[in-house]
Amino acid sequence: MITRRRHWRARAVFWLGALTVGLVSTAFAKLADLAGETFRNVSAQGTSPWLILVLPLAFCFSAWVAQKYFPGAQGSGIPQAMAARELEGDDRGLYLTLRIAAGKILLTLWGLLFGASIGREGPTVQIGAAIMLASAHLGKLQHARGLILAGSAAGIAAAFNTPLAGIVFAIEEMGRSYQARTNGVVLSTVVIAGISALAISGSYTYFGTPKVVPDFPRDWWLVGVVGLLGGVLGAGFSKSALWLTRRIRRWKPARGVWKLVVVAGGAGLAVAVLGLLSNGATFGTSYAEARSAVEGQPLAPGFFLAKLLATLASTVSGIPGGLFAPSLSVGAGMGHVVGSLFGSSLGLAAVLGMASYFAGVVQSPMTAFVIVMEMTATQGHALPVMTAAMLGYGVSRLLSPEPLYHGLARLWLADALRLRRMRAADSAHGGPQV
Repeated sequence: MITRRRHWRARAVFWLGALTVGLVSTAFAKLADLAGETFRNVSAQGTSPWLILVLPLAFCFSAWVAQKYFPGAQGSGIPQAMAARELEGDDRGLYLTLRIAAGKILLTLWGLLFGASIGREGPTVQIGAAIMLASAHLGKLQHARGLILAGSAAGIAAAFNTPLAGIVFAIEEMGRSYQARTNGVVLSTVVIAGISALAISGSYTYFGTPKVVPDFPRDWWLVGVVGLLGGVLGAGFSKSALWLTRRIRRWKPARGVWKLVVVAGGAGLAVAVLGLLSNGATFGTSYAEARSAVEGQPLAPGFFLAKLLATLASTVSGIPGGLFAPSLSVGAGMGHVVGSLFGSSLGLAAVLGMASYFAGVVQSPMTAFVIVMEMTATQGHALPVMTAAMLGYGVSRLLSPEPLYHGLARLWLADALRLRRMRAADSAHGGPQV
């Protein structure tokens, strides 16, 4: 009787955790949209000259608060969740706690409120993983690694209203060593979180319904060119982000708070300049620009390159924020330009660009084409979207063999192991050295 009661108590805590992921993800999405809209309204659609002064200060503040009060909340959040799956016991608390999740939400909203080129989807992965890990502790559930994986998948599913993408993301990106026994956990968590999000937001496609008018076999040239270019640009972004992040970590002349100020302030200045030069188009997620491209509307030719650079600056700045939505915007802009040159369907070209560039950045082709098809309702053109994603992945893998999230996760894992050794040394000497 006692065993059965414990079993149902654990199940109830698990279901409550999954439900909470969906509710928190949905609330986070709505607040993120509100923050972006507030920025556009206050900044005259991102054209106010005072942004050149305010953005560097806002970036510095965010990086400082994250370092001082929410260490482990910086950046996307996906690498931290991946690193936590490799850690054991209390070490997971370095990156996955409710405190860090709260800080991630607040500081990501802060970044969007000031036009940082970031998204909420990567942070939602870390938040979902933290909530499910807390549920595991509360309900004394087993298989914490599987629950971290499930929380990550549920975060993606609820953030984009894309349940299939959440499952594929769990298998491909988060769980390279995916275990069959976690199938039920992941599926149950995604379903519960997805239902709670759907009940609040309703059914929708993130980027609307594109005006896709393919002309095959002629447009296979478009698929090939967009796929190859997406892979080259994605590899360039990934390699640059890893190189800059490592250089910043090893930067000797500046330490502590001064390093934060210089890096975050410089990144904020770069984002401000790029935003003003692009007439405000590169601020925030650039959702409106990406949706216009997907729907076949005109888009500035230089948008995608400026957006890529703004996203790179935001990624290495030290502020919390993801790169899913900004990367999809870059891909849509890139595809739009190629489609214009080919005289092809601009909507189709934008969708292909999203799939190829995103696959090139994260090197997860299945996640790329599933998430793009679910977000744009283009399941009827699955083969060209899939082909573009595979081409982007293949080219990126050749040019940049180390996947971005896995490279960043290794840095977070190294930090955790270094801290563990320091604690062990302190314990051996009878406590911290003064």
